[in-house]
Amino acid sequence: MQSQRHRLLHVIAAALAAVLTPAALVFADSVEDFYRGRDMDLYIGYSPGGAYDFYARVIGRHMGSHIPGNPTLVPKNMEGAGSLRLANFLYRVALHDGSAFGTIGRGIPFDPLLIGKGDAFDAQKFSWIGSANNEVSVCVAMKNSGITKFEDLFTKELKVGGTGASADTDQFPRVLNAVLGTHFKIVEGYPGGNDVLLAMERGEVAGRCGWSWSSVKTTRKEWLEDKRMVVLVQLSLTRHPELPDVPLVTDFAKNDEQRAILKLMFARNVIGRPYLAPPNVPADRLAALRKAFMDTMQDKDFLAEAEKSQLEVNPVSGEEVEKLVKEVYATPADIVAKAKAAAATQ
Repeated sequence: MQSQRHRLLHVIAAALAAVLTPAALVFADSVEDFYRGRDMDLYIGYSPGGAYDFYARVIGRHMGSHIPGNPTLVPKNMEGAGSLRLANFLYRVALHDGSAFGTIGRGIPFDPLLIGKGDAFDAQKFSWIGSANNEVSVCVAMKNSGITKFEDLFTKELKVGGTGASADTDQFPRVLNAVLGTHFKIVEGYPGGNDVLLAMERGEVAGRCGWSWSSVKTTRKEWLEDKRMVVLVQLSLTRHPELPDVPLVTDFAKNDEQRAILKLMFARNVIGRPYLAPPNVPADRLAALRKAFMDTMQDKDFLAEAEKSQLEVNPVSGEEVEKLVKEVYATPADIVAKAKAAAATQ
């Protein structure tokens, strides 16, 4: 009887080994062996030609040489719902083995908190690789608007262009109106940021709120140089070194609650150009991708191409991004509710 029991146990052990060994071997490969000769999918949550697409393609040309095994990164555009489609894809469909990653809009990780519509992911479970830029957004006014400083907005109206209900151009001025009492009037319906700029030139609107400083410099630097436009406030958690005299939005908070709401809303700018992989990527592969990303951010050839393309590079590590996302999701429920209401206020 005992020998039969031993034989049965051996049969069971052999059967389990036959089932489990192939999967175990997949994750037993060294990082270098796994990536050697591989084409990696670099998904971009927007259509070709925009800033997210441009950043990703420049990064993709250099990052593979910093990943053990030197894989080839293949850019693939998957636009839809402001990159929400890609976030859901990475979370629920893409392989979790480290063979695919992508870039999404900086506000998408916080959509489940502030919008809760269309998202099918837990942002805290993504494998965060890093961000190419600690972005600073600004609010600006044309000189002929009569607005010369942010404080003017507490008593005067500024008409700004909006590109969509969940876009920075719409959400940010709504939050400032609701929390601080400013008087932005949002003219909605412009297809994109370039259309807002044309509207500013035509005089249809007199400003823009929720405009990346890096984009300001690359698209309308002449408006700054000839003083046709004034920068009113920085919508970020830290000042940009090029804007030492422009106030931070948190400077105008009157209490801790307002500061907490503003932090929740503008934390997204710290991860201005985020890169992420699906959840549960093996730890050694995630570590290799994070290191490769940060090494790329210091690569001389990459930096030369970025400078030539006028791409601002101010990287944030994957560990820092992960920490920030968790901090934001730890925001007390009452603060989240008030921030959500502020973002939705018309």
